[in-house]
Amino acid sequence: MRVGVFSVIFQQLPFEAALDKILSYGATAVEIGTGGLPGAHHCELDALLEGPEKRKAYLRAVESRGMIISAFSAHWDPIGPDEKVARDSDELLRKSILLAEMLGVPVVNGMSGLPAGSPADKMPNWVTCPWPPHFLEILDYQWNKVAIPYWRDLSKFAADHHVKIGIEMHPGMLLYNVDTMLRMREVCGPALGCNFDPSHLFWNGVDPIAAIRKLSDAIVHVHGKDCYVDPYNVAVNGCNDHKNYTEIPNRSWTFRTIGYGHDLKVWKDIVSTLRMVGYDHVISLEHEDGMMSFDEGVKKGLAALNEVVTVESPGEMFWA
Repeated sequence: MRVGVFSVIFQQLPFEAALDKILSYGATAVEIGTGGLPGAHHCELDALLEGPEKRKAYLRAVESRGMIISAFSAHWDPIGPDEKVARDSDELLRKSILLAEMLGVPVVNGMSGLPAGSPADKMPNWVTCPWPPHFLEILDYQWNKVAIPYWRDLSKFAADHHVKIGIEMHPGMLLYNVDTMLRMREVCGPALGCNFDPSHLFWNGVDPIAAIRKLSDAIVHVHGKDCYVDPYNVAVNGCNDHKNYTEIPNRSWTFRTIGYGHDLKVWKDIVSTLRMVGYDHVISLEHEDGMMSFDEGVKKGLAALNEVVTVESPGEMFWA
């Protein structure tokens, strides 16, 4: 298992300078945004698709440092009601999959997106309970008319190009928990997997260990990000909280650097359970800690990850 960094953290740096910084902190893998919400600060997607020499130089910059690209990330919304955003998101995902195949990158990460509540709606609609009864009509439309046809088709495209899709389960998206993730995977096939991010599960009251065991080989990529759940604010308002991320004292939860939301025993259990279900790829640090600078957050987060991640194979059990 390797430790990596989502390079969008260092978007202000040129590509190779960002690689050097990430390497200096002890990471040997990099996750790279190809566009959409993460931006494409370190990936000229069209130029790389069209230029074999550019691809060779790009890959050389990574591999000459002893690093790998763990995933390309194209988080956006390919099934939302904004037709231009949906069309651009789909194009971005397909181009990212093609580039991943060319460069030997195993995973393209993204969000499931969220459809409108009906063909006439102009805004997405996130349903979290079965009542009033029209909520079930919304879910039927979203799943059976929009999401399943789209993700089934894209999953086939990814499978044809020997790439996995890593969906990040995220509240506010159609796929936001283990049940919804596995439901979609069942109809789309194994090319559709999960980019497992514990931080979104923590604030929903999910035990990430139980989630990993249930998802098992559906996990194709992992984000390293922690979350502090404020027991006082949760006791008053529950976990769903749309206050601005800057209102940290008043929020129910806040993204934190690894070790500042949950202790390292929790993270050791996460790593051990990932290994138990067969995951042996990368844990990619994602920094969104509003109380810590980028450099300090990455440095401390990677130090914590390097302590808990196991990198060697266990070897033969001579005692068994």
